[in-house]
Amino acid sequence: MEKSILHRLFSGLRAGGLEVRYWDGSRGRYGDGETRVRLVINDPSVFPRVFNEPELAFGEAYMDGRVEVEGDLHDLVRLAIVNRDALAGESSNRLGLRVLKSFPRFRSAARQKEDVQYHYDLGNDFFRLWLDETMSYSCAYFKTPEDTLFQAQLNKIDHILRKLQLSPGQTLLDIGSGWGWLIIRAAEQYGVKALGITLSEEQTALSRRRVAERGLEGQVEVELMDYRLLAGKGVQFDRVVSVGMFEHVGRDRLHNYMESVQRLLVPGGLSMLHTITHLKEDPVNAWIEKYIFPGGYIPSLRETIWLLPEYDFHLLDVESLRLHYVRTLEHWAGNYEAVLDQVRAQYGDRFSRMWRFYLNSCAASFRCSGLDVHQVLFSRGLNNDLALTRDHIYA
Repeated sequence: MEKSILHRLFSGLRAGGLEVRYWDGSRGRYGDGETRVRLVINDPSVFPRVFNEPELAFGEAYMDGRVEVEGDLHDLVRLAIVNRDALAGESSNRLGLRVLKSFPRFRSAARQKEDVQYHYDLGNDFFRLWLDETMSYSCAYFKTPEDTLFQAQLNKIDHILRKLQLSPGQTLLDIGSGWGWLIIRAAEQYGVKALGITLSEEQTALSRRRVAERGLEGQVEVELMDYRLLAGKGVQFDRVVSVGMFEHVGRDRLHNYMESVQRLLVPGGLSMLHTITHLKEDPVNAWIEKYIFPGGYIPSLRETIWLLPEYDFHLLDVESLRLHYVRTLEHWAGNYEAVLDQVRAQYGDRFSRMWRFYLNSCAASFRCSGLDVHQVLFSRGLNNDLALTRDHIYA
């Protein structure tokens, strides 16, 4: 019974090819293209759930070793994405690549802090294994395909800082400042006074150590603080930037973020929002919500832009970095693969498989689906003193 249902499901493949080895030793080949990957199903009992919760059920089955992938995991995810309509042929609710039924619910400030710490406080040692030297954990910017990940992350930071049109003596706030390299580089390159805030204790500790090592105390500060709390203190900044943090806000709190930035930004000040976006307002991936980013929500570009006028924000520039993020994720996945045995020894097999699945599935999703990364630049009110062209970004 299980095998006949799976055979019917896989027979919907059109683009590409897949070989499946079933639990009884039998094999099937599906699709009309080159077979580059093999799916090994060790346990048939996992698959009734796949028809109701495909993303969650398959991710858990891979984590538990009940299914294996021989070949490149990235290729399997890509194959599923490009065939999603064919796979959903019998019923978009039963056999399709379905998403969670409801959007994330309201998250309090305390819960949001717990969600952020769940991910980022895994430990600096873990992220150091596969990130670059800056510990940048967001989309890099590749000026050439030959750029190293380290160079591309520096490019990304410089790209953002140029867009912000910084001047010496200005103040800069980084909401979700990560491991601190953006605020450090802003202080060193532009002579600004910078504050970084994060909800991660691990990030706070390392960022403060980096600031001290570079002799930037007094010019760069890092605080363990919620942006909403800071907005209530009456302080304002010439520039506000956020890189890879908006995805943690939650759908019900997108307007709170914009309201906070309005309060934190001086009239005429500029803000850069660097965020992952969906093409449409889709619910979160159930597996990622449960295991990687609890409480997260990826906004669409249009719902983000729609919010701006409500807070007197004037749109100045929008840029897609999707292909840059594909390359970034492929670097991360490759780095992770190189240390897979070390991760398994330190954190266990299930954890190592979970992150392997996450990084490879993200790389495939950004290459083949509607996921994107956008940089959105806007001002609070009108600013008539800005550069007339974009030449300063590429100088």
